[in-house]
Amino acid sequence: MRSISADETATVERAIARVEAATGVQIVAAIVPKSDAYPELPWRAFALGASLTGLLALVLDVMRPDWLTAQALLVQTLAILAGGAIAGLAAMRIASFARLFLGAQRASVEARQCAESLFLTRELFATPRRDAVLMMVSEFEHRVVIVPDVYCRGKVTSAEWEGVVARMTPLLRAAKIADALVAGLDAMQALLTGKGFAPSPDAAPNVLADTLLRGTSP
Repeated sequence: MRSISADETATVERAIARVEAATGVQIVAAIVPKSDAYPELPWRAFALGASLTGLLALVLDVMRPDWLTAQALLVQTLAILAGGAIAGLAAMRIASFARLFLGAQRASVEARQCAESLFLTRELFATPRRDAVLMMVSEFEHRVVIVPDVYCRGKVTSAEWEGVVARMTPLLRAAKIADALVAGLDAMQALLTGKGFAPSPDAAPNVLADTLLRGTSP
């Protein structure tokens, strides 16, 4: 996965502070490499690689039946296993290849669960007004999840949060993680200010740091 630079991190953190100053809401941005370990993906790749190699061996057998010897069968068996092993290793090493074996629904569910777990484990619910908003990017899945606390949940609909996510997704797929986060924060600021969110003179202190969180893979 591509890590963002120190300069890009500083740009994102300045954007977080700007949105908080404009809206009075406490924003937390986070990046995780993967939302789940997905141990089944290499095995799915192995099955595909072995199947395609076996199909190729069958085609060659039909075209050249005179090759059907005991030695040839051994070579074919080893080739099928090797084809599966290569595909399985590729799924472990190459994220874009592994994503071919991950369904969109599974990716969305795992990213949502990871974001909600992060919200709880980091105790983002501990703000005085319950006004925290978590924006989590899961790099492997190319997913963005926004988890608002109760203060914002009643004022902004799920469809409106998805509009923010839609601004980020194309940039994330292009591996422009910092740009995606800044675009999302800009869209979030426009959304919240349009909803009447503004800093309050008697607002509680900022109990959540503006630091970009870095998660770890499961």
